[in-house]
Amino acid sequence: MNIQQMMKQAAQMQERLQKQMAEMRVEATSGGGMVSVTINGLKQIQSLKIDPEVVSKDDVDMLQDLIVAAINDAQRKVEDEMNRQVGGMMGGLKIPGM
Repeated sequence: MNIQQMMKQAAQMQERLQKQMAEMRVEATSGGGMVSVTINGLKQIQSLKIDPEVVSKDDVDMLQDLIVAAINDAQRKVEDEMNRQVGGMMGGLKIPGM
């Protein structure tokens, strides 16, 4: 296999991975489900749901913390899934920084 073929295959794999990431949906919650966020594999927020019970003008800080926690958890799940998929594509080959 020559270098051009390898580069072409790498580009195709990258395109396929980007498409999979854009189509992936990951949901995470915080506060026992009081805040729920769904993001795609590109880490773009698709939806955010907040239980009305948690909305209180006296405790805005808690609500903000729950939102941040749910988003961070969803982003970690996307990273885990991306690493799993890339690892599968690479046949278990370990690449520094991945």
